[in-house]
Amino acid sequence: MNTVPFQTVYKSLQALPYIRCIGESWPMAKERAYFEAITLKEHGGLCPDHVPEVYHFDSSMCLIGMRYIEPPHIILRKGLIAGIEYPLLAEHVSDYMAKTLFYTSLLYLTTTDHKSAVAKYCGNVEMCRLTEQVVFSDPYKVSEHNHWTSPYLDSDAGAVREDNLLKLEIAELKSKFCERAQALIHGDLHTGSIMVTGDSTQVIDPEFGFYGPMGFDIGAFVGNLILAYFAQDGHAVDGNDRKHYKVWILRTITETWNLFYKKFTALWDEHKDGPGEAYLPAIYNNPDVQLLVKQKYMKELFHDTLGFGAAKMIRRIVGVAHVADFESIKEAKKRADCERKALNFAKNLLKGRRNFQSISEVVSAMEKLD
Repeated sequence: MNTVPFQTVYKSLQALPYIRCIGESWPMAKERAYFEAITLKEHGGLCPDHVPEVYHFDSSMCLIGMRYIEPPHIILRKGLIAGIEYPLLAEHVSDYMAKTLFYTSLLYLTTTDHKSAVAKYCGNVEMCRLTEQVVFSDPYKVSEHNHWTSPYLDSDAGAVREDNLLKLEIAELKSKFCERAQALIHGDLHTGSIMVTGDSTQVIDPEFGFYGPMGFDIGAFVGNLILAYFAQDGHAVDGNDRKHYKVWILRTITETWNLFYKKFTALWDEHKDGPGEAYLPAIYNNPDVQLLVKQKYMKELFHDTLGFGAAKMIRRIVGVAHVADFESIKEAKKRADCERKALNFAKNLLKGRRNFQSISEVVSAMEKLD
C-alpha cells in the first residue's frame, strides 16, 4: 500500500485572469491553462523524465492537477543567482528539447498529422500575440510597458529604438515566429520555467505552447544562460568572485547546443525511413544529399537559436518583464553595468548571428566582451 501523503505527489495550478508580473491592469484569458495542460501531456509523453505528469484538467475552473515537484527542487534561475552548479543540466535540457522538437516536427510526422496538431494549438493566439508584443515589438519603440535601469541605461534603451539594422533583423525573426509552425514548442523556456536539483530537471509552465520555430525554445534557454553569465559580476563578493562559476555557465551553454545537435540528428538518422514527410526517402536516399540536407537544416536552426536568444535577452533588459538575475543586484550602477554588457552582446548577436558557425565561437565572443 502506498503510504506517501497525497500532498507530496499532487499539486493544483489555476490560471490567473491577468499577467502575473504586471497585475490586473493587463488581463489575460484563463483558457491558456488548457494549452498548458495539453502541452505538458504531449511533451510528457515524449520526455517523461523531465516533464511532470498531469493527472487532471478541469476546463470550467481552468485548473490543472499535476505531479508535485518536491523539495529540494528549486527554480533554476534562483540556483543560477545563488551560484549552484548543476552537472546534468545540459544533458537533461538537451534531451528534453531534442525529443519534444523532433517528434512533433515533419521530420517525424506525416503532413496530415502535423497539420492536425498545428490546428489543435491555433487557439492559443492570445499568448502568441503577447509574445509578439513584448519580444518583437515593444523594446523597439516607445511603450508604456518598457522600463530599464534609469538613468544609467537611458541612452542604451534609446539606441535600441534607433537601430535600423536591429529592426530589420527583429522583423525577420517575428515573421518566423508568426509563420513557421515547425514543432510544438514550450514557448517560454527560460530559466524560470525549469526546476532542478543536482540530478533532476523538470520543465514546467508551457502556457505559451504552440507550433512555432524550434529555435525559439532553444534560444530562450541559451539566451537566459547568457543573461545569467553577464549577471554574475553583480553577485560577486569578497572571497567569491564568481569566475569559476562563469566558466561553468559557458561550459553548460556549449554542452547544451552540442548535445542537442547530437541527440536531434541521432533521432533524425534513426527515423530517416519513418513516416516523416519533410524529406521523403525516395528523394533523399543518397547519403551525400542526406548529409547536405542535415547540414543546411541544422545551420539554419543554429542561427535561429542565436537570433531568438538575443531577442529574448533584449526584451529582458529594456522591455516589460526583467529577470531576477539582474534585478536582485541591489546597486543600480553595478546592475546597469552588467545589463549593458548583456545588451551590447545581444545586439551584436542578433545582427551578426549568421557569422557564427559554432557555439564555441559564441562563447569566445562572450568572453572577449566580458
